[in-house]
Formats: sequence, structure tokens, C-alpha cells
Amino acid sequence: MEPEVFEDLMTTVLVSGLIIFMGFIVWDLAKKSKAGRYGTAVLFFALGLGVLGFVIKTVVIAVKGL
Repeated sequence: MEPEVFEDLMTTVLVSGLIIFMGFIVWDLAKKSKAGRYGTAVLFFALGLGVLGFVIKTVVIAVKGL
């Protein structure tokens, strides 16, 4: 396996794991702070914007490479 392919794969896998871990952290924070449904939704929306940015960047790079 070439280093570029390995780096790309590991970036995707590790960032995805980080996103899942951050989701757990946000859920735990919302639970401990008793944020309620609306507060929890706002917290996950903010996290979702960051995830959306990562996905859009990945798609743009993939389309650019075609």
C-alpha cells in the first residue's frame, strides 16, 4: 500500500472515530447539564456543522480528482 493511500484512509477512519467520540462527549455534556431536548438539539447541530464541513471537503476533493 502506498503512503498516500494509507494516509488518506487513516485520516478518514481516525477523523470519523473522533467525530463519534465528540458526539458521545456532547451527549454526556447535554445530559449532565440537563439541557433538555432543545439544548441537546442545538449542541448536536453545532457539532453537525463541523461534521458537514468535513464531509463537504472530502466530496469536493474527490470530485476535483475526477
